[in-house]
Amino acid sequence: MKTDQVIKILFIEKSVEDAEQIISLLRNSGIAVRPARATSTEQVSAALDELGPDVVLYDPAVGTLELRDLTRMLDAHGRDLSLIALVSQVDNAVVTDLFANGARSVALRPQPRQLMAVIQREFEALNTRRQLRRLETALRESERRCDALLDSSNDPIAYVHEGMHVRANQAYLDTFGYTEFDELLGLPVLDMIGSSDTDLFKNTLKGLSRGEKPNGPIELQARRADASSFKANVEFAHATFEGEPCLQIVFRRQQVDQNMIEQLQRDPVTGLFNRARMLECIDQAVAAATEGTKGQSLLLIEPDNWQSIVAGVGLSKADELLAAFAARVEAQLGAHDTAGLLAEHTVGVLLHSRNDEGIKNWITGLQQGISGGIFDLGTRSITITASIGGSLLGERNANTELLLNQASQALRNAQSQGGNRSDLHDPAAREKADEERERYWLGVLQQALTQDDFVLYHQQTISLQDAEGEFSEILLRLNGPQGEVLPGFFMPIAEKHNLTPAIDRWVLNQALEVLIARERMGSPSTLFVKLTSSSLHDAELLSWLGARMKKAALKHGQLVLEMTESKVVTSLRPAQEFIQAWKKTGGQFALEQFGSGLNSFQLLNHIDADYLKIDRSYMSDLPQQPESQRKVAEICRQARELKKQTIAEWVEDAASTSLLFACGVDFVQGNFLQEPQRLT
Repeated sequence: MKTDQVIKILFIEKSVEDAEQIISLLRNSGIAVRPARATSTEQVSAALDELGPDVVLYDPAVGTLELRDLTRMLDAHGRDLSLIALVSQVDNAVVTDLFANGARSVALRPQPRQLMAVIQREFEALNTRRQLRRLETALRESERRCDALLDSSNDPIAYVHEGMHVRANQAYLDTFGYTEFDELLGLPVLDMIGSSDTDLFKNTLKGLSRGEKPNGPIELQARRADASSFKANVEFAHATFEGEPCLQIVFRRQQVDQNMIEQLQRDPVTGLFNRARMLECIDQAVAAATEGTKGQSLLLIEPDNWQSIVAGVGLSKADELLAAFAARVEAQLGAHDTAGLLAEHTVGVLLHSRNDEGIKNWITGLQQGISGGIFDLGTRSITITASIGGSLLGERNANTELLLNQASQALRNAQSQGGNRSDLHDPAAREKADEERERYWLGVLQQALTQDDFVLYHQQTISLQDAEGEFSEILLRLNGPQGEVLPGFFMPIAEKHNLTPAIDRWVLNQALEVLIARERMGSPSTLFVKLTSSSLHDAELLSWLGARMKKAALKHGQLVLEMTESKVVTSLRPAQEFIQAWKKTGGQFALEQFGSGLNSFQLLNHIDADYLKIDRSYMSDLPQQPESQRKVAEICRQARELKKQTIAEWVEDAASTSLLFACGVDFVQGNFLQEPQRLT
């Protein structure tokens, strides 16, 4: 599931704490949640109008709302959503009743992994249903446009169902000598074919009726109504007419130059198929996989360090090098394999009729052929290596977009491990590969801590209320083998292996050094630094941080530690104690993703936060979302009453900035205002 999507969840739940626990579980997994809670029919009705939920989580123990009544309300509202029942244990009779009364799924509350899997599966199924409806609408519109194009086309085109004409354009009528379609209605298409080619045409129709793909145009003699004939190339395509499957048949009197078509399908530099033709080949391979064809795979191949190589040899030699690289790939292809240029220097290869071992041997052979060879570029000679990422193609991933994404991710995985590596997506081997990648990145992280291989960026937080000084959020990156790596990739590994407290200390130490330097220059600065939940349990962090703060003796600078609302909720007691002790040293605290919980302001009874960073889900399409605007304004109003300052993150346009100012937001932050920059 895409983790940048926001799931809107309506909890039919008696306990706020139980609902918050599920919200925290989702948020800690990187899934954005917009929640609401209801326990009566009136509250459900209001939430359906205001929130527009994607998922409804129903606890049968709520007592005030029967599932049957809830299902009727949801059906009456007309919104497609997923209704999930929450139970503490599996009871066959209870589960049967839940399904009979409208639940789509049942989730076990004591099993977080199963609960997460059910919510994610139902949300993905919901998105699939919505996408299907959009596609059906688009299909109807396409059919309408195709019908208009059919009438205006100069090519003779007919639609045939079970061998009979059901539709034909004017060009078809004119070509075959008919004045109106009624003369053709119900007429067999075989009547349009010369007697010498009837068997060929009939066999072609039989093959197409079995779902076989057209092999290309066939050449035959066509027969007019007056019994005269003409030579034609006939093309076939599967189509629909008024919702029924049929064949589209095009009779072309002039043969297109096949050499010209072949030339147009080739990349002029490499001689491989161009992107459009290669994507067609991938579509065909995917279609074959849906019919049960096995042994296919898609590989993406890139020269390592391409930009550096081009900078070294010069742009004038880049095409020559790419052509030589493509020639090495093409020389490795089998009789039924296909290669094409999918991007500037990305070669795609479709391998056919190979088992897993055969694919790996092919990859090894290609990498050895590239790394072991010499590329002559005029007076210069160089050696290069290649990274290869790919995906096996089967019925389960028979989708072009999915296949390309899997191959692209595999290529990135290979590149992240250094040059001349390969990675092959295989669901059966995913767990083993994940463990291997995790071990690799654990080593990179441990090395980064000892060799200062982390990098800090900062993004300005702009005051809308003329606050004095400069405000910035500190952002962490890792110097990986192939460039800088975002924390979303390496921090889960660091957290699993308890490296986050050490990383937190490294970041805090660097931030304090920056504040001290700015203090000397008389530049008042406030830096926001993220703190992981593991550091709350670091018994020595506060004393270390207190000593560093005392030594820094900041008069104008300020260090603000920040944590997400969900992390604080799940570690409330240690968070409360840590924040109280931290503020005694002169520091400040910010709550991130504020407003993501059911009652975020209740949390402020336990956590003394100075800044509230409003959850980014409210910033999505803010100018078009009156409900989000109302919620942000309400957060700002309550924050002012409590003397807390508000920050809106992920602000991406001028209209949103103006609306946030009107709502009373104190600070705004986002790439629209300033891209993250190296911290100096």
